[in-house]
Amino acid sequence: MITGIHALVYSKQADAVRAFLRDVLDFPSVDAGGGWPIFALPPAEIAVHPSDAADAHELYLMCDDLDATVATLASKGITLATPIREERWGRVTSLKIAEGSTLGIYQPKHPTALGLSSAARK
Repeated sequence: MITGIHALVYSKQADAVRAFLRDVLDFPSVDAGGGWPIFALPPAEIAVHPSDAADAHELYLMCDDLDATVATLASKGITLATPIREERWGRVTSLKIAEGSTLGIYQPKHPTALGLSSAARK
């Protein structure tokens, strides 16, 4: 059965994005060989939205308090790429994580699946 999700982030600034994950978000990592880090992530969830366009995928960090999280990240030198905006599903913005690279972050207003696990479903 499925044991996890392996997400990929592509960037022309891969070293800077890795530094963001390691130094700013403090995500631990393992060496997959040759100094190639694979970072541990917090619990995750996945949603599927209908689309008439070609398949596309998005990655967002989630937080409980967007203002507090943005303030903490600002103290580490991270700036917003877009203003915080209110959506019916949450408060959302994006972070500048490297030259030309951004990452979405939001505070959900909807119920999340983060507390669910395969053990809880048995």
